[in-house]
Amino acid sequence: MPSPEDASVRLGTAEPGLHARVLDLLGTAVCAGQLPPGSVLYIDDLVEQYAVSRSVVREVLRVLSSMGLVESRRRVGTLIRAASDWNVFDPQVIRWRLASAGRIAQLRSITELRAAVEPQAAALAAVRATPQEASDLIGLAAKMWAAGKAGDEAEFLRLDIEFHRQVLVDSGNEMFLKLHELVAEVLAGRYHYDLMPHYPHEEALQLHAEVAQAIQRHDGDRAKVAMVQIMEQAMKEMSAIWAQTEPIPVTGTVTPA
Repeated sequence: MPSPEDASVRLGTAEPGLHARVLDLLGTAVCAGQLPPGSVLYIDDLVEQYAVSRSVVREVLRVLSSMGLVESRRRVGTLIRAASDWNVFDPQVIRWRLASAGRIAQLRSITELRAAVEPQAAALAAVRATPQEASDLIGLAAKMWAAGKAGDEAEFLRLDIEFHRQVLVDSGNEMFLKLHELVAEVLAGRYHYDLMPHYPHEEALQLHAEVAQAIQRHDGDRAKVAMVQIMEQAMKEMSAIWAQTEPIPVTGTVTPA
């Protein structure tokens, strides 16, 4: 019978696909608690379980190790690490946590982080954004309004992610900018798990427009206040979800954030 090593050679260009599949399965299992801290993984067992080569398994474990999810121990194997050791800023880890029973905690922690960072980013953008960048934000806010009113969820999500990314970019702070992938993951997660409605709240749409307008006017105080209001509304709406043991679909209106 051909070994997994032989199969991987024949698959050739499929090897990266095998790597991604196994990485996703193992990462999700760790973040979901199916592989609890202290559990030991053995390469030979993983080769048999996933029918892939040892090189694929080693690369997957290397990536998981770089994320802080596992740790290699000589003469022991690969140990699952505690959640306190994970790189919780890694977008892939966020994605796996959103796919797990820990979804509510992940939504809460990122929303709290955004509430601390994005208002200051908006204030800085009012000082540092170029006229073209400010104009682009105005355009994004207008397109968000149109997509929200039309109930075009996919387009609204894309624009919402881009709006908040652009505010972080326009802040001129490279460390703020690095957070845009986290914001994108949590917004996409809310969409994917039916935690966003067909028609966003009109007041929230107006607040996004106010952020853009304040940045264009170089009014840092107003930009910050409007972004605080966006975050406060998002926190208020999400708190109803956090009170549930499992996320449930949201009906009615909600804040784009």
